Amino acid sequence: MKSTREKILRTLLAFPGSTINDLAEAVGINGISIRHHLTALEAEDLVTASEERHGVGRPRLIYSLTDRGIEKFPTSYLRLTQRIMDSLSAKMSPTELKALFEEIGAEIAEPYQIGLEGISLDERIILVITALTNEGLIVEAKKNEDHYLLTSLSCPYYRIGLDYPVVCTLDHTLISNLMGTPVDIESCICEGSDRCTFTIPRHKEG
Repeated sequence: MKSTREKILRTLLAFPGSTINDLAEAVGINGISIRHHLTALEAEDLVTASEERHGVGRPRLIYSLTDRGIEKFPTSYLRLTQRIMDSLSAKMSPTELKALFEEIGAEIAEPYQIGLEGISLDERIILVITALTNEGLIVEAKKNEDHYLLTSLSCPYYRIGLDYPVVCTLDHTLISNLMGTPVDIESCICEGSDRCTFTIPRHKEG
């Protein structure tokens, strides 16, 4: 890997959500060169871009590492997480472990629930997408006649979820709490599918 691109990746590892100007300052080259390297890194699925609004005017692009990009670096954080999960699993029953991740999911959902009453289901779906995106998932939603189909093409917990699929309870709880209705898991990346899929019933409003 070329040293400039490695510096860009290391900067994004430490500061996810960086702009081109942020990266130019950190790496020490001009924005045009940064943009060129980012295009190449996106093509390799190491970096992803998303829009962020910042006051009046057009949204700006911010950049973060993809799961593949994160895997370019030493996985001491992954080993630590694995050890924590091993320890929790040894000390807690499956029911207690599930309850723990339900609690974490509920805590993540809580800040998004302010002013939730009275908003439409479509608005709730947008809120769910925002929350999941902030947690590192790449998600999209499709509205069908009697349900929403929510799909995630990535999983930030993939490596841990292979051994402890109970971690998926976190996102399941988050979605259920924000939608205010039970959610069904149709497929899961941690169970061998190419994506996670949730179906959310659409109740008649008003």
